[in-house]
Amino acid sequence: MSTDRIAREITINAPVERVWALITEPEHVGTWFGDAGADIDLRPGGAIEFRWKQHGDSLGTVVAVEPPRRFAYRWVSLTSSRGQAPNDTNSTLVEFTLEPLDAGTRVRVVESGFDALDCTAEERADALAGNTRGWRAELGELVDYADRVAA
Repeated sequence: MSTDRIAREITINAPVERVWALITEPEHVGTWFGDAGADIDLRPGGAIEFRWKQHGDSLGTVVAVEPPRRFAYRWVSLTSSRGQAPNDTNSTLVEFTLEPLDAGTRVRVVESGFDALDCTAEERADALAGNTRGWRAELGELVDYADRVAA
């Protein structure tokens, strides 16, 4: 098992343009990902904020916007750094890649950079384990949300 990255893949029964909207537009992301809203300035260098009722806010910075195939951002991954701006020592890189299929869209999410987090080995392991569980749950939410909502 890697200590530096999480990789997950799902298939959504929707065209790639619809899935792109679901992962980049705040009104969608703030529903399936954050349960208390989101803000996304969809341009490289733009600010991101994800909000959860239970976990608080997490800040990020957009790294890449290549519609409708690739969206990447850095976000604060350490619980102790929530509310702080992302930097090289408190954040990880999240990359979504979308691939059109005959029956929908393959969504691949890779989150990397856990080994570079400036914290104890135990805190790094906790961040990796928590986000591994989180992506499993959140991507399930995305599939369910895509089935319910038209973008």
